[in-house]
Amino acid sequence: MFKKVLIANRGEIALRVLRACKELGISTVAVHSTADNAAMHVRLADESVCIGPPPSRDSYLNIPQIVAACEVSGADAVHPGYGFLSENARFADILDAHGITFIGPTADHIRIMGDKIEAKRTAKRLGIPVVPGSAGAVTDDGEALKIADEIGFPVLVKASAGGGGRGMKVARSREELSSALQAARQEAGAAFGDDAVYIEKYLEKPRHIEVQVFGDGAGNAIHLGERDCSLQRRHQKVWEEASSPALSQEQRAQIGKTCAEAMAELSYRGAGTIEFLYENGEFYFIEMNTRLQVEHPVTEAITGLDLVHEQIRVACGQGLSTTQSEIQFSGHAIECRINAEDPRTFAPSPGQITHYHTPGGLGVRVDSGVYQGYSIPPFYDSLIGKLIVHGRNRSECMMRLRRALDEIVIDGVKTTLPLFRDLVDNADIAAGQYDIHWLEHYLADSAKA
Repeated sequence: MFKKVLIANRGEIALRVLRACKELGISTVAVHSTADNAAMHVRLADESVCIGPPPSRDSYLNIPQIVAACEVSGADAVHPGYGFLSENARFADILDAHGITFIGPTADHIRIMGDKIEAKRTAKRLGIPVVPGSAGAVTDDGEALKIADEIGFPVLVKASAGGGGRGMKVARSREELSSALQAARQEAGAAFGDDAVYIEKYLEKPRHIEVQVFGDGAGNAIHLGERDCSLQRRHQKVWEEASSPALSQEQRAQIGKTCAEAMAELSYRGAGTIEFLYENGEFYFIEMNTRLQVEHPVTEAITGLDLVHEQIRVACGQGLSTTQSEIQFSGHAIECRINAEDPRTFAPSPGQITHYHTPGGLGVRVDSGVYQGYSIPPFYDSLIGKLIVHGRNRSECMMRLRRALDEIVIDGVKTTLPLFRDLVDNADIAAGQYDIHWLEHYLADSAKA
């Protein structure tokens, strides 16, 4: 087991990793920018190292500073959390060159899955169902038109190096394709420094289903069921649940088995999430995230497994703690992402939290790094916490969520809590009848009211 882990992140995920390390008897090192001097994970860590000024590029994305912090503190491993350097293959390589373990997949696997075109090729080779589309990057408009005619409009133009909805444009006709290609290339080049794009079939009303996988790097892999992340705004997840209300037991068992077998063949190491669009009973691979997901707590709730413990076990060579046959799925879980944002305009709302009270009781969990009196800095993502509830079934889970939303108090800044209080009483949400476009339509209709 590792002696000391440096946590290369901030906010709720840094605190989440810190707690797992403490439970395993591992010393912790928190790195932080000058804006995060008073952060909870900094206060609770065994050691802390300031790595730069507030801008991420000068602190949390500053690889030399993080490596230096490892050397100064004597950390023998780094947990990257999610975001920042969690899917940076160069960072993993540099840590390896310094004899420091990266708690995550190999750099090669990060590279493969970080390139959307190569990821799609790899998924297809491994037997994972993919969305019909181009075999690689499309550089010629004539070639693009030919492919689009073959798979049928509408089509989606996507950045090869993309994510978060950037470099993504829909073309509903031949006339729209050229401008969609141009816009996607420009956006991709500006956002990722790579203007390569590809084309795939655009699904009209799909759900977003993702499968949690774990591999030991030696050819053994398991799946931990699926999560439904269809409630999204601007391609950003807002509400996640496990298991999906849309799948049958047979469907979830089959897609889980397919994903686990693929990861075993790839000799994948650590946590990963294979994401799909799901429509009319069919799954279509869209990407794989080679890290821990924001929404991992709903999987923990229905399996009873600590996913960060599992990451650490695998990274230090102890292998998986369980087999597929030993995993038991129990009940239903929902996570609401609480952002410091205006609930109508979604404009960021940094500032000081004047009152803070978290809900409790059976089946209620809050992952957050904030506290009463804490000042939310304006430099980072607006996620300040996650409310996770678990029940014996979806009905009980919704009931518990409604009660927890009534209890939680966050004053001093605007948050997205009012949105969730509306959603929990919505008939479509109660029935589990929604797709990836549902929330956008709901918000648009609410703005008109």
